[in-house]
Amino acid sequence: MTTIRLSDGIVKDDVLVVGLASKSAKGSLQIESGDLALDTKSLLQTLSDLGATGKADEVIKIPGNSTRLLVFTGLGKSSSKYENEVLRRASGAAARALAGNSSATFSLPAKDKHSIRAIGEGAALGNYAFSTFKGSTKSAQKTPLKSITIHSALASIAEVKDEVKSAEVIARYTSLVRDLINTPPSHLTPETFCSVISDAVKEAGGASIGLKVSVMTESQLKSKGFGGITAVGQGSVNPPRLLNISYTPKSVKPSKKYAFVGKGITFDTGGLALKPALGMEAMKSDMSGAAAVCAATIAIALLKLPVAIDTWAPLAENMVSDTATRPSDVITMYGGKTVEVLNPDAEGRLVLGDALVKAQEEKDLDGIIDVATLTGAQVVALGTRTSAVMTNDDEFSSHFLKMAAHTGEAFWPMPLPIELRASLDSPVADMANIGERMGGMLVAGLFLKEFIADDLPWLHLDIAGPAYNEGQPHGYTPVGGTGIALRTLVALAELSE
Repeated sequence: MTTIRLSDGIVKDDVLVVGLASKSAKGSLQIESGDLALDTKSLLQTLSDLGATGKADEVIKIPGNSTRLLVFTGLGKSSSKYENEVLRRASGAAARALAGNSSATFSLPAKDKHSIRAIGEGAALGNYAFSTFKGSTKSAQKTPLKSITIHSALASIAEVKDEVKSAEVIARYTSLVRDLINTPPSHLTPETFCSVISDAVKEAGGASIGLKVSVMTESQLKSKGFGGITAVGQGSVNPPRLLNISYTPKSVKPSKKYAFVGKGITFDTGGLALKPALGMEAMKSDMSGAAAVCAATIAIALLKLPVAIDTWAPLAENMVSDTATRPSDVITMYGGKTVEVLNPDAEGRLVLGDALVKAQEEKDLDGIIDVATLTGAQVVALGTRTSAVMTNDDEFSSHFLKMAAHTGEAFWPMPLPIELRASLDSPVADMANIGERMGGMLVAGLFLKEFIADDLPWLHLDIAGPAYNEGQPHGYTPVGGTGIALRTLVALAELSE
């Protein structure tokens, strides 16, 4: 785990990271070293000779005078106050570029406790590496920074120290989400997912910090009528599970009570609607929603936030076999609604439907949020860096989007057009699991809405594209699992008092 420290004294690390911004269209540069004074004149000339631009994701290393290495990370256009997400991404890009070093001090233009936290989060998130399954090449892989020091004149303030501790927790549990997503399906099944999360809860403190875990097995799911989870998982040798984590603050009365539900398909072949081979390897990420809600709940407990959380992760493998659910099968969901399964590859909404109904058995909920890599249509509509938000309550959605802006996670509101609902009608069951192809992301949201009580504020987060980065690393985002949604779920709990 990366350690984040604060300092306002002499830089002791042999690597120093500062910011670099562009001042004008003519290409002039500005060094942004926060509360640390540097002799900028000669440095600017060197940077100009090297062709530096100060653009985002640019990282330039030169020999330092008082340190072994002086690192400049791009902040984009110069500003009197840089947005937290700019600082977060710049810190992340620098940390990624510093793999192989043991420690570094970051001195960037932080004006308050929130910007200092952003620097800590970005550096720690960018410092992520996944080497669990490296064998003979593991020794050649550069190890991430072991410690990160943030240089600031605000270092001695108690509130600033608390923000840095929060950044450490956020980074630790985002790393847990990323690790789960990046773990191959040969090693991550519904059962092993439950084991990993149970171990993480125990390590965090378990009951002593208000956390409880329970798991339903396949026989329990079948006997209790969880037809969606059972139908999706019945084609696999690795049986389904339903994981529940509850958090109740130990010393204060909760100001809010939320239910989180996360899609947990540990691998998705499409079932008897088999996906093309090209790209199927990324379907190990189809449990990103489950990983996010579980890790967020642990983080919320460790931060001792005064919000009660009841979290559900429906877990299954969607596989091809003689026992797999067939197109046109009719299943009975938990709660009694029947669904004609026209497409076995629209399986995420089936496991979520069961879990959403179960989650609503908890009384006095203030809201329910599901997180899912649900539709390819999300990627078509919003791309690979922006997730969708659908809702039955505009006030709840607006509050969530405000929190997302605060954390730097990109979400965008999408509608649930009533005219698309008729496409989910079935001649043989209460509804079908697919409808109109155009607007498929919205149709999926309408399907889930059928399992939500009308008077319960609900958010559906479709993170299909942003959950797994198949392109180049950028900012604090690595290749592979990203951990999207965790930071905003935690922020929702932090700012719901």
